[in-house]
Amino acid sequence: MTKKIKSALISVYYKDGLDKIVQLLHEHDVQIFSTGGTQSFIENMGIPVTAVEDLTSYPSIFGGRVKTLHPKVFGGILYRRDNEGDVQTAAQFEIPSIDLVIVDLYPFTETVASGASEEDIIEKIDIGGISLIRGAAKNFNDVLIVSSRDQYDDVFEILKAKGCATDLEDRRRYAKEGFQMSSSYDTAIHNYFADDVYASTQSFNLLPKKVLRYGENPHQAATFYGDLDAMFEQIHGKELSYNNLMDVEACVRLIDEFNETSFVIVKHNNACGVASAATAKDAYVNALACDPVSAFGGVIISNANIDLATAEELHKLFFEILIAPSFDADALEILKKKKDRRLLIRKPVEVSKKQFRTLLNGVLEQDKDNSIETAENFTVATEKAPTQEDIKALEFALKICKHLKSNNVVLAKDGQMLACGVGQTSRVDALKQAIDKAAAFGFDLNGAAMASEAFFPFADCVEIAHKAGITTVVQPGGSIRDKDSIDYCNANGLSMVMTGVRHFLH
Repeated sequence: MTKKIKSALISVYYKDGLDKIVQLLHEHDVQIFSTGGTQSFIENMGIPVTAVEDLTSYPSIFGGRVKTLHPKVFGGILYRRDNEGDVQTAAQFEIPSIDLVIVDLYPFTETVASGASEEDIIEKIDIGGISLIRGAAKNFNDVLIVSSRDQYDDVFEILKAKGCATDLEDRRRYAKEGFQMSSSYDTAIHNYFADDVYASTQSFNLLPKKVLRYGENPHQAATFYGDLDAMFEQIHGKELSYNNLMDVEACVRLIDEFNETSFVIVKHNNACGVASAATAKDAYVNALACDPVSAFGGVIISNANIDLATAEELHKLFFEILIAPSFDADALEILKKKKDRRLLIRKPVEVSKKQFRTLLNGVLEQDKDNSIETAENFTVATEKAPTQEDIKALEFALKICKHLKSNNVVLAKDGQMLACGVGQTSRVDALKQAIDKAAAFGFDLNGAAMASEAFFPFADCVEIAHKAGITTVVQPGGSIRDKDSIDYCNANGLSMVMTGVRHFLH
């Protein structure tokens, strides 16, 4: 059902791009009602406009908090044109029909993000605007609602093509988008009052949307919801894929455990190289040495500036992505020689403290695992206590195993991961995998540290580790058979500490 627009209410915060719609309405003799700054904007165009105050015979009051909340405004939007009783009521009270509503909302989320005072934030909770959107969207049978400046171009083309008229399909589509806008806005307000801005009621519609080429596999569709540009500046290479984003997340979470100059190399969501050193170059070289085979085609992150010497080493390896806080100009000259290589500058953006996962017919929510145990949290379980060098190695290994798929074991020494075993159904298998990999890449495990993200139910792991040359162990403890592992360590001169904190990652 096509309806000609004869009158419009326009009251917006953002006016960019509005002029062409206003001009088109004027050319089709549409009566325009408006308020405040929007009214002045239209008057400055030399186009006639009726103040809402003249329509309602009521001034804008309470500092602008109440302007459009009046029966003549909402009656004009909500009355049903095909309902004889509504038509008679509108005539009786001299309520004009309003066929088009163009309104946006006060910038609530932007005000919150700016660090404004609570008083300023509360004043950006829109009342009239949200009511106008809902009212016009409800009566989409007769009214077109335009609820965002992002719609201006599309609306202009529709009205221009149809002689300032709309079809029911147009009005219904914009009603849907209006309710989406309303829902997202209210969610943002709720989340402001909640403890966490990414609370479980978070609406994805509130976030920027980016359709990806595909998901984990080409036959799976995928979308990213969020503002990647706020977190990274991509300075080279092609777009990030679903799997890239998964690996970038793993990189970011692990590198954030380290204050020292460090490098992390991730492949298929698990770290295959981690090292800390005095220089970025040394940290990278040591990280790559952990497993240069797996590092091929991996994702790399550093918490240090990438200088020329480091770039020259990095350039020798084929990798998908490199993330760092900054790059020297001469380093970029080298790294950009690979056309598709993605280079990202990481920005200091706080991320959510929550995690969500769809599962069965619902969604799981949990706090992120932000706990990490250091020497202060260690309880020495054996007769032999670890040395200061042992403690450093144990702390280092523990930071890594927290971020690897369970079951896992990490072997480390002198600020370098020597090997890891990940994602095994048996912790014994994880340890054997780590020992075999260390041997394959020429590492001497004598005097190395071992970390496990969960307890040892039997003494077999400490026995295997001891026979490989490992001398110190960190684990959560808590098994009913902890004594078996402790007794073996005591009998064979190993030191072992317990943290009391498990770090499963499934």
